[in-house]
Amino acid sequence: MANYRRLWLTLIAVLAITFALLGYFGVEVYRAAPPIPDRVVSDQGELLMTEDSILDGQTAWQSVGGMQLGSVWGHGAYQAPDWTADWLHRELTAWLELAAQDTYGQGYHDLDGAQQNQLQYELKQTYRSNSYNPDTGTLVLSQRRIDAINETAAYYRTLFSDDPALQPTRENYAMKENTLPDEARRQQLTEFFFWTAWAASTERPGSDATYTNNWPHEPLIDNEPTAENVVWSVVSVILLIAGVGGLVWAWAFLRRHDEQDPDAPPADPLTSFALTASQKALGKYLLLVVALFTFQVMLGGFTAHYTVEGQSFYGINVSEWFPYSLVRTWHIQSALFWIATGFLAAGLFLAPIINGGKDPKFQKLGVDLLFWALVVVVVGSFIGNYLAIAQIMPAEWNFWLGHQGYEFVDLGRLWQIGKFTGIAFWLVLMLRGIVPALRQPGDKNLLALLTASVVAIGLFYGAGFFYGERTHLSIMEYWRWWIVHLWVEGFFEVFATTALAFIFCSMGLVSRTVATSASLASASLFMLGGVPGTFHHLYFAGTTTPVMAVGATFSALEVVPLVVLGYEAWENWRLKQRAPWMENVRWPLMFFVAVAFWNMLGAGVFGFMINPPISLYYVQGLNTTPTHAHAALFGVYGFLALGFTLLVLRYIRPRLVFDERLMKTGFWWLNIGLVLMLATSLLPIGIIQFLASADQGLWYARSEAFMQTDLLQTLRWVRTFGDVVFIVGALAVTWQVVKGLFFPTLREEELTAIGQPLEQNS
Repeated sequence: MANYRRLWLTLIAVLAITFALLGYFGVEVYRAAPPIPDRVVSDQGELLMTEDSILDGQTAWQSVGGMQLGSVWGHGAYQAPDWTADWLHRELTAWLELAAQDTYGQGYHDLDGAQQNQLQYELKQTYRSNSYNPDTGTLVLSQRRIDAINETAAYYRTLFSDDPALQPTRENYAMKENTLPDEARRQQLTEFFFWTAWAASTERPGSDATYTNNWPHEPLIDNEPTAENVVWSVVSVILLIAGVGGLVWAWAFLRRHDEQDPDAPPADPLTSFALTASQKALGKYLLLVVALFTFQVMLGGFTAHYTVEGQSFYGINVSEWFPYSLVRTWHIQSALFWIATGFLAAGLFLAPIINGGKDPKFQKLGVDLLFWALVVVVVGSFIGNYLAIAQIMPAEWNFWLGHQGYEFVDLGRLWQIGKFTGIAFWLVLMLRGIVPALRQPGDKNLLALLTASVVAIGLFYGAGFFYGERTHLSIMEYWRWWIVHLWVEGFFEVFATTALAFIFCSMGLVSRTVATSASLASASLFMLGGVPGTFHHLYFAGTTTPVMAVGATFSALEVVPLVVLGYEAWENWRLKQRAPWMENVRWPLMFFVAVAFWNMLGAGVFGFMINPPISLYYVQGLNTTPTHAHAALFGVYGFLALGFTLLVLRYIRPRLVFDERLMKTGFWWLNIGLVLMLATSLLPIGIIQFLASADQGLWYARSEAFMQTDLLQTLRWVRTFGDVVFIVGALAVTWQVVKGLFFPTLREEELTAIGQPLEQNS
């Protein structure tokens, strides 16, 4: 410990400070969340809606897929509108028409400029003024605004029904017919949409900005970026430049150059002992990884096609059974399941190695039980998603067994509990191999860091239980991003870095000193920006300026360590030349090299593209977000999970030689397909939408009229080429894993043909 004391103290200090910030400003999220009125009444005292009816609308929204069907406050799917921006614009234009008729007896567009300006001034005063009384919990609305609300609500009740009048619109939005069959619940849904728009247009007491920091961009009521938005965006860019400069300086002058790589052993140390029973049992995990991977990739193409044929798949109407909101849910959930399974398999493979090459008692039984528990959670959650969105499941069961409605945590709460229990059980299985090793003499610093990351993965998924079905949207978002950002982008990142370092160290390719120092330093860098950087997802989720300031400042620092990943890629690639037997794991190593590249581009470049507040103000909810998401989620964690899968496959099937044709096809077609998907479709669409959002408002950038233009339709069709290339790559990797699991033994002449025979576990 003494040799690494400074690094450990730095990591502990970083974690203490950053989690203190996350907790302190988390309290601010609770305190400053936009109020949900106890009662919404007219200026004559007529009751219009209540807190309960608004929250009932929130649960109705969750039951139809929630964030998988359009978005709210910019978070969710990208085909249908952002319901907040769309409702707000429709209500504003309805108010202007009503005011024009009341005042001038003409339509709004028939008025001259002076008359229109007068009504726009009144509109702004009406909507930005806060008529909520916190002492009584009552929101008072004028009769004209109530009429505008009723007109807008009527449109939404029709849209979510099966009324033929809006069938073309539902098709353009990729909505199935009769999305929400119950008329009473459709009315409650409109009340929830109204409340999200009210918070986005009403100034916070004591401020000249709305509860959502003037988001979305809506020129009709001067929803424009705040001064704080611009200031903290500039600060974030300055900090990024300073951080990159500081890292380069430290890399050049402080990094130790006197540490020589150890001499590579004559044979792979990981093949020097017999496979344990629990390691042999991991084949079914790898099969589950590629099965879910293939399912997810196919669903990705299916989901993307819905953006051009909203209710059909090449002319076949499938939306009544498998609507966009369902297949997008399954697409995202299956990705999370197979990536997590790949990580779990890597950990379970390492546990006996850490334990000196032997299994703790009943370890194989635990590995088998965990696998079948994972299968039950996957199947159960998918069935629940289907029954919820089909509106077969009773409404009161939806949150627990059906669909929570929140992107990346869509599975019902019961299945979420099952997933957490499985991860906690994995933690127990890991610790059974790790704890005895920690008691042995020698340098255990790298193992201690790996243990800490394993514990964090096992426990921090529990953040998803801090909100419920009727929790305030702002508070839910705070905890949801603990999972989506902190658990995935934080602790999984540390686990991956440390696990790779441990593997390379165990292979004798990297010295323990270098592996430990690099892992500790990387962990500090990841956590410094990653923990408080969680707030960059909450700029416009009903939070205040301090939350924006913290998020903008630290999310800039998230990018800093990614600038050296090109060097990391080179270092990983160089390892294959250290020993002849490294040729046996060349393809897993190639996938780890791809991780470094996509970390730099997908998480770094595309991530910072949307992170500064001024950027996110205009692009939140546009196709710039899935550009980052695809490049980072698959490019980083997907390639990493596949790399782990291939590495484990190589060792549990010792006679395996990777099929060069399959692996070249798999690796390069996946990478090229991802580039094509991003460069020819998602990113160009996002940039075009960005221009529309900055010019006319978010409502327009997501509107039916804009999204159905010939250019955007063509760009969505063009994505097919990238998708097909990607699918071919995915099928090649999948077949390699299946072939390796079930047909691993090669003829002697095939073994001889590749040169030195593979080491074989005894």
